[in-house]
Amino acid sequence: MKKKKKGLSIKTKIFMIVLLIPVAVTTFTLSAIIYTGIQNPELIKKSASTLLEYQDRHTSLVIPEEYIPIYKAAAEEYSVPWTLLAAHHRIETRFSTMDPLLSPAGAEGHMQFMPCTFVGWGYPGCEGLGKGNIPDKDKTDPAVIQKYGGYGVDANGDGIADPFDIEDAIFSAANYLSKSGAADGEIEKAIFHYNHSDKYVEDVLWFFNEFETQRLQNE
Repeated sequence: MKKKKKGLSIKTKIFMIVLLIPVAVTTFTLSAIIYTGIQNPELIKKSASTLLEYQDRHTSLVIPEEYIPIYKAAAEEYSVPWTLLAAHHRIETRFSTMDPLLSPAGAEGHMQFMPCTFVGWGYPGCEGLGKGNIPDKDKTDPAVIQKYGGYGVDANGDGIADPFDIEDAIFSAANYLSKSGAADGEIEKAIFHYNHSDKYVEDVLWFFNEFETQRLQNE
């Protein structure tokens, strides 16, 4: 006489159903995304862009230790939050890991100054975006910068104000942000002066708040 095969227990069936639910939900979601993409490809592009932006924001959240003393010294000199300088540094050149430190628009150095902003918009030929046609000897001369109202700073006292020198660049950024409102607590206004883009302001503020949280946790 043949023995009857035992069926799965109720507990086993329930367990299998629970395991299959996420698979079913994922399958349904992917199907919905594909269908939506066919109907509205622009929505998929925006979703992908948002995902990439999220991933980008959540990388390089650790401030390199070697820069912190420079941020703090510049912050003390110009009465701005040192975490704001770190946020700008992260956005502008990913903490100086961008190679070369030169943008297609002509912004230069660790903190991406346009030459006319660094040397001064009063310098002959400074107009438009501010790339100018400034000789290197004038571009890094503190006397020339003072004459034309620029924001470049000789932070290390070597007689040269160089946007490609990390100390000079960070102190120059602190100088610019301070005079743009950051010293008076007008952080968003100062960031907008640095780069006239709402998206830029949003990105810098995101990192600024993140770095401020880290600072408070470490105090």
